[in-house]
Amino acid sequence: MTTTYAALLRGINVGGKKKLPMAELRQLMDGLGYDGVRTHLQSGQAVFASGHGDEESLAAELAQAIQKHFGFAVDVIVRDHAYLEAVADACPFPAAELEAKQLHVTYFSAPVDAERFAEIDREAYLPEEFRLGDRALYLYAPDGLGRSQLAVHLAKPRINKGLIATTRNWNTVVKLVELTAE
Repeated sequence: MTTTYAALLRGINVGGKKKLPMAELRQLMDGLGYDGVRTHLQSGQAVFASGHGDEESLAAELAQAIQKHFGFAVDVIVRDHAYLEAVADACPFPAAELEAKQLHVTYFSAPVDAERFAEIDREAYLPEEFRLGDRALYLYAPDGLGRSQLAVHLAKPRINKGLIATTRNWNTVVKLVELTAE
């Protein structure tokens, strides 16, 4: 039985670092035996089907192949359609009423609990807000991610220690649900 997944690559093709051409990534993933490989945008999303492995082993396999082929390390999170759809459906903010640039999801490689974020004075960042989900954090940033002081704080290494964390805007969240449903 094959399952359709999205691979979320962290920190590629942004800010002039870690250039990873999507055509080469698709070829690499085809070579790993994945089916129906497609990429979305240039910022590190790939959709594929596989009949072997689980999310963690597929992420490790892809990360290792990228390191070998491109010569640099890239953190990878792999999630299946059911998970991506559940994250979108569980959004605690009114997604339909917001601009996509105002709403983001940070996907984590493992579960997170509220204690990890206890040092954050939520009141100090209003009207920006965040809420936790299943291996995900929902961020409402009314002025966009680029101007969000809360996003800067949430990205601090001491908060994300031991985790892979990668953020996508709401348009990408919805598109990955659509692409993995096909």
